[in-house]
Amino acid sequence: MILFIVGVGVGVYLDKTKKTYDHQIIVSPNFGSTDYLYSKIDLISAKIKEGDTVFLKNIVGIKKPKEIIKIEIKPIADVYKFIDNKAENFELIKLMAEDGDVKKILEDNLTSKNYTSHTVFFKTNRLTYDKETVQPLLDFLNDSEYYRKIQQVVLKNLQIKMTENDSIISQINGVLNGFSNRVNGSQTSNKLIYFNENTQLNEVIKTKDVLINEQGKHRIDSVGYDKIVKDNSAITNIENTSSVNGKLKFIIPLLLIFGFILIKLFQRFYNKQKKLSLQST
Repeated sequence: MILFIVGVGVGVYLDKTKKTYDHQIIVSPNFGSTDYLYSKIDLISAKIKEGDTVFLKNIVGIKKPKEIIKIEIKPIADVYKFIDNKAENFELIKLMAEDGDVKKILEDNLTSKNYTSHTVFFKTNRLTYDKETVQPLLDFLNDSEYYRKIQQVVLKNLQIKMTENDSIISQINGVLNGFSNRVNGSQTSNKLIYFNENTQLNEVIKTKDVLINEQGKHRIDSVGYDKIVKDNSAITNIENTSSVNGKLKFIIPLLLIFGFILIKLFQRFYNKQKKLSLQST
């Protein structure tokens, strides 16, 4: 009973003081910066394992570097976005699937790094806040002069493309308005206008529809292009209850009692063997 009470007390204390917390940041690397993102996370992970708190505080900007235990990054396997409107990606998956397991290929490092979104996981031994860890991490990941220049070029090209698309859509609207006026004019003058199978009006309408959809995609892309590594969402301070976390109040009493029983059994066995030895002499 004493061991049980002591074990529960120690377990409750450790459960309250030795908590760990999980945190997740969903990010989208832009401008072909996926390998850059992974290498930066690997660098931070190596510095955490080395206990290099100077680097974590002064270079990365984490306010309390001793509290961060682990960091890693994993892709979010979304094959539908991977092949969406990308015929070359679809053909690549088909080609690779001919020689192996599709699931294995989709989870392969070479394929998974090309997914749109990735999750940065990190663990701390205390509650943390956005300004202490999340924001410094994001600032560090976005600190690249090279990709910043690429960002500027991409945004400029995107703006030019959108301007040209608007111009083409305006010209198509002019063609369609002209056609509409001709049709209305023929109806008022009781004259008929015949169009043969070679009429390209249907193709013009399809082109306009494609351009409108493309403009919509460009507008969405421009929202995410404001950062090299775009943070989509962040979830922090999820108490980790896996393994023995939060369960020490149950585990420690059992270990103490089990250890006590083993010691008693050993003493009984030892005393029995000692008694037999004395009797034999």
